[in-house]
Amino acid sequence: MIRSKEFRILYVAYPLLTVSDESAGGAEQILWALEREMAMRRMRTVTAASAGSNVSGELFVTGEPCNTPDDFERRNREHQDRVLEFVRDRDRRGKPFDLVHDMSGSFWPRANEIDVPVLATLHLPRNFYSRSLFESVPDNVSFNCVSESQARSFAEFHPVVVPNGICVESFEPNLESRSGLLWLGRICEEKGPHLALDIATQAREPITLAGQVYPFSYHQQYFDREVAPRLEQMPNAVFISAPSTKEKRRLLREAKAVLITSIVDETSSLVAMEAAASGTPVIAFRPGALPEIVKDRKTGFLVDGVEEAVEALRRVGRIDPLICITHAEKMFSSRKMAERYERLYGKIEVRELGLGVA
Repeated sequence: MIRSKEFRILYVAYPLLTVSDESAGGAEQILWALEREMAMRRMRTVTAASAGSNVSGELFVTGEPCNTPDDFERRNREHQDRVLEFVRDRDRRGKPFDLVHDMSGSFWPRANEIDVPVLATLHLPRNFYSRSLFESVPDNVSFNCVSESQARSFAEFHPVVVPNGICVESFEPNLESRSGLLWLGRICEEKGPHLALDIATQAREPITLAGQVYPFSYHQQYFDREVAPRLEQMPNAVFISAPSTKEKRRLLREAKAVLITSIVDETSSLVAMEAAASGTPVIAFRPGALPEIVKDRKTGFLVDGVEEAVEALRRVGRIDPLICITHAEKMFSSRKMAERYERLYGKIEVRELGLGVA
């Protein structure tokens, strides 16, 4: 990476949740791991996030976190306004940022209000974003996607692909006995936990459903309609609400297999990466980026629907935990992710200096 001076970077977090090693949200987990790696590389990192966040570099608090979706618009505006004023203040004090890395998914449309290059990481499928966001992209914005499949849907913006990574060393692999199935994640319709329960029922396997129902009415209605009745009828099903990071790692380590049953095109899957780091096979629905993460018949099975998942469970014992662990160490480490981002930061810096792309 070309450095004309000490490199100063501002990370912009999602406005509602805190950033820490206990973060439940995927974007927050990625930001925490990436900022930690960059701080270890002696970059001057500042993270704009909600109060209560815990980062390796400097924390700029933009307001209090909130758990009510009805307050999102107010909180998001507050968050963005304070970030903009902070960037301008640093410039006035002669300590300007070299780059703003937007991990919030919503700050970058206001990039034309500051004179700093902005890198926006797109975490979601294309159809999750409002079309209007991309009608007039500020000139100082660059995009990156987190998988090749996601990047294809944003092709007109020429995004660089930097896959997500995890702190592989935080997971304790299990090479011994395992039992039961695990579904882990945000409990909402697009993640399909009800399908995981159907798979367990048909396969006659015990299952643990672990995750959080966020306070959105349609999430709660989905849980009451599709998940709760199934749980009531399944004596071998356990529901763990909002498990801690320590508990998630134990569940991943002890499971016979992890089910990923999303009915949308996932752009990435931290759960699949964490399962591999734990030596645990994954059975995942095929759409989206899962084929880029799960090595079919090596670290798990890619399937099309409930019936194929049930069939795959009969073969899950053939998956070697050591191959899963090796694959995770080689492909999913936060160190590897940080190296890719560092190269991308260098290309943006070179471009801003008018020297062409490295």
